[in-house]
Amino acid sequence: MTSEVYVNVQPQKIAIALTEDKRLVEYQEEGQSASFSVGNVYLAKVRKLMPGLNACFVNVGYERDAFLHYLDLGTHFNTQQKYLKRVLSDRKNLYPLSKIQPQPDLEKNGSVQTTLQQGQEVLVQIVKEPISTKGPRLTCEISFPGRYLVLMPFGDKVNVSSKIKSSQERARLKQIIQSIKPKGFSVIVRTVAEEKRVEELDSEMRVLVGKWESAMTKVMQSKDLPVLVAEETSRTVGLLRDLFNPSYENIYVDNEDVYKEVRDYVELIAPDRAGIVKQYKGKLPIFDNFDITRQIKSSFGKTISYKHGAYLIIEHTEALHVVDVNSGNRAKSNDGQEANALDVNLGAADELARQLRLRDMGGIIVVDFIDMNVAEDRQKLYERMCENMKKDRAKHNILPLSKFGLMQITRQRVRPAMDVKVDETCPTCQGKGTIKSSILFTDQLESKIDMLVNKLGVKKFTLQVHPYVAAYINQGLLSLKRQWQLRYGMGVRIVPNQMFAFLQYQFYDRSGQEIDMKEEIEIK
Repeated sequence: MTSEVYVNVQPQKIAIALTEDKRLVEYQEEGQSASFSVGNVYLAKVRKLMPGLNACFVNVGYERDAFLHYLDLGTHFNTQQKYLKRVLSDRKNLYPLSKIQPQPDLEKNGSVQTTLQQGQEVLVQIVKEPISTKGPRLTCEISFPGRYLVLMPFGDKVNVSSKIKSSQERARLKQIIQSIKPKGFSVIVRTVAEEKRVEELDSEMRVLVGKWESAMTKVMQSKDLPVLVAEETSRTVGLLRDLFNPSYENIYVDNEDVYKEVRDYVELIAPDRAGIVKQYKGKLPIFDNFDITRQIKSSFGKTISYKHGAYLIIEHTEALHVVDVNSGNRAKSNDGQEANALDVNLGAADELARQLRLRDMGGIIVVDFIDMNVAEDRQKLYERMCENMKKDRAKHNILPLSKFGLMQITRQRVRPAMDVKVDETCPTCQGKGTIKSSILFTDQLESKIDMLVNKLGVKKFTLQVHPYVAAYINQGLLSLKRQWQLRYGMGVRIVPNQMFAFLQYQFYDRSGQEIDMKEEIEIK
């Protein structure tokens, strides 16, 4: 199996697609103005204690206060508080963590009322994004994840991933980390560190310790709280850090700055694989060129078709996700109803495992499979689902089919489920149902071009339109495109975009910024 990553950078958002054998399996997008906040570390103040919940609310700058439970304070909370007071008392020289005297561990059965006070300063890290009406979820157990190691201040332990089975290799890694880690830090050795050399591990250790020291320097300089002292890496690099593996054939990026950022990161963690990072310079949008757009359109929405006419219906609610499996107009198997139900259900298990990763669905997922009477078939379906979910990085738990034919799945949720709207509101009529005569559409586009060139002075620009419209504009020896170029200059470029509705269009300047030429701002 080969994997490829495609990064589409637009003025309003960044989208990242991961394919396995050319099939879309993960997709993430976020606005350019929005930041991926999981992993961010803040110095903040306790705003309100909630004894009934044994928790408190902390202001970290979001619209809703973040939630911090007593159990998320961590066993080393007392040591952290002592060190924090020491750092804040001397704002000129950073006090070394190695010199702090460890304090007694926090009691597991303690109370938030006796541990915290309103207005108290705490060092917190976001572990779950704001979801729906809830604010972020916090922890005081700070961690700095790298490719091979996870660095955790205020401890002194070394733990090796349980997925590394060789006792000899586990002992080797533990001995190496004990010899290179500074005092006052705990370290978790990740699975990908297996067989890695001391130089690679030591290099990453220095980078992570540097991040910690940089965060504490910002704590010293802080004045108004809350203050962001350590920020998670960009969404692109963050995804690659967790996903990167030697099976990647290519990482395509259509933006020069992000391309350099990704290439620098890959050179850092895998110098021999830096060549797989490539800048896409094609004329078509990157997702259109690699058939990602079509897969996005067909993979999101309420109804998902998979094979031989069978389909899934996925409903999202506040408490859980509900999935219904339907055979549709699928031709019946010659082996009878039971064999037909098993075949549809096994196909549904394959598609559902992909959908969970693709949409990043979390919480409780209830699946209503087609009823099967044979116990062996029900067990086969359960085993197929478990096998498919092995590729999923998120923590999950799967229960066998209940007597009602329902399968219950729980999956780790750290951010809202990805929900891409595939139903389009007409961009021309804005949902009103009436538009100007479509035969006049190209005349309308020419008037926009005339305005750009002769009134606004924009000589070079790109016009993106639906592929059908682009084909019409480009047809013939003396095509409309050629006529426009002769009339307004050779700076006119026409690019088809599969994401667009039929009469949708957008203008972009030479730097890729959108030029808003909608009807309501047209200069008369």
